[in-house]
Amino acid sequence: MDEIILTKLNSIEKMLMEQNMLKKEVLTFNEAAIYLEVSHSHLYKMTSTGVVPSYKPNGKKLYFNRKELDNWLLSNRQSSLEEIDQQAADYLIKKGRVKL
Repeated sequence: MDEIILTKLNSIEKMLMEQNMLKKEVLTFNEAAIYLEVSHSHLYKMTSTGVVPSYKPNGKKLYFNRKELDNWLLSNRQSSLEEIDQQAADYLIKKGRVKL
């Protein structure tokens, strides 16, 4: 019984931490790793290669702007098959290769 209560409390604590993180504009390195759902080593590699936007105000600790991370996550959108089919049809109609 005690284990069930502890498990539920841990779950509630995790959800509260995640909600607080969504309210923050600036995230720490640990928060950014959780937010992006990547390991610390992967996040460090992405920051060192300049793949993900980050800030180093004192030259040591890394910080991240949550909105910039959101924009980065939503970059390089992949079109759905339906969108690709529509683009192909539009292209063929525009070039006059398909007559309706």
